[in-house]
Amino acid sequence: MATTYGDINQRTAAWAATEMLRHAEPVTVLSKFGLPKPIPKNKAQAVKFRRVVPFGPADTPLVEGVTPSAQKMAYEDVPVTLKQYGKPIEITDVVEDLAEDPVLQDASMAAGEQAGLTIEMVTYGVLKAGTNVFYANGASRSAVNTAISLNKQRAVTRALKRQKATRVTAMLSGSPNFQTIPIEASYIAVAHTDLESDIRNTVGFIPVAKYGTKQPVCAEEIGVIEDVRYVLSPELAPWADAGGAAGSSMLSTSGTNADVYPVLIFGKDAYGTCPLKGAGAITPIVLNPGKADKSDPLGQRGYVSWKTYFAAVILNQSWMARLEVAVTAL
Repeated sequence: MATTYGDINQRTAAWAATEMLRHAEPVTVLSKFGLPKPIPKNKAQAVKFRRVVPFGPADTPLVEGVTPSAQKMAYEDVPVTLKQYGKPIEITDVVEDLAEDPVLQDASMAAGEQAGLTIEMVTYGVLKAGTNVFYANGASRSAVNTAISLNKQRAVTRALKRQKATRVTAMLSGSPNFQTIPIEASYIAVAHTDLESDIRNTVGFIPVAKYGTKQPVCAEEIGVIEDVRYVLSPELAPWADAGGAAGSSMLSTSGTNADVYPVLIFGKDAYGTCPLKGAGAITPIVLNPGKADKSDPLGQRGYVSWKTYFAAVILNQSWMARLEVAVTAL
């Protein structure tokens, strides 16, 4: 009979392998492509990204002996406010003393993954609320019931190029240090993994396996269509039943209206991320059971916790577009 320590079961009927079974780890991709701006401690909670307002062409010929009027520098601010996130995991003294699993170690790993997923979802919430929107069909989300197409991608990239959105040439390294690594110039599209079949069926798709000397930007990249590289994540959920009639051909949660999936297509410096300090800016906190205080006189409880300050912001709405599409039912 299994014995329970808190919410953890002791499995006495069978030997437990020392290697834990692999679990579903969070997939984080958005933090790789934003403009990182780590904020030093004790500076401010509100942060401003600043950029120079560019000058127009000076196409009036100079007049001999006449000094032209001077121009003045102008700047545009994009404000963002850091917010704090975090969560504790409770571990009792009984669990620590008697449970067979390395609970503290596993809790530390799970806390780190939760922190990464939290940052990813905060960033996703900001980016999918952008104002530059295209639809696979129709003029609103409620009409969408068509899969992604080459023409719609071209409509997006044409709009990005018209606004002088430069292609992404670097991404944030996966190392603990804040550093970037170069990539081949391209626009980046980030979307849910449900779109993979439709993307692969799109005219002009080239899978990663056929890149030759070109390297994928990350493990989640599946391929390229013209100058757009596609990176997919199962975390980037759609709006369920938000589209037009699904019929039998489009994916639908209820079976009536199509689920609508945002495809985020962006250029360089389209959005920024602001952690407090560097390298993810996550503070781990471990309080072992066994330490008595006024709130826990017997020292029965301990905690593995994490906290962080973070914010994400769209820096230029015209350099990022949200293409809303449906997904073909297989």
